[in-house]
Amino acid sequence: MTRQSPSLTEPQYFILAVLMDGPLHGYGIIKAAEQATEGRLRIAVGTLYGALDRMERAGLVAAGDEEIVDGRARRYYRITEDGNQALGREALRMWQAAAVVLGRTRDVGVAPA
Repeated sequence: MTRQSPSLTEPQYFILAVLMDGPLHGYGIIKAAEQATEGRLRIAVGTLYGALDRMERAGLVAAGDEEIVDGRARRYYRITEDGNQALGREALRMWQAAAVVLGRTRDVGVAPA
């Protein structure tokens, strides 16, 4: 049996997705993820930095430049190549899973788009 890498959590998925457009600082990530999900996902600060820490240890994101804004340090994060690959695998996994259900829309009461 082949061992697959674990799925990304929803916050991790959208953190990586918004970092595809370029490096962002924490507050920028929170706002971009909220905008990308049309307000459905609101990442709490503690959730964000916990996820960033885990993803940095896993090599999916890297901390980059830091600047001081209003006396506070603002650290920017960027997605790594491993992060891009993990995000692509997760997007494909979710697409394949959705296709199973969407192919049976009559059974689940969902109208096709």
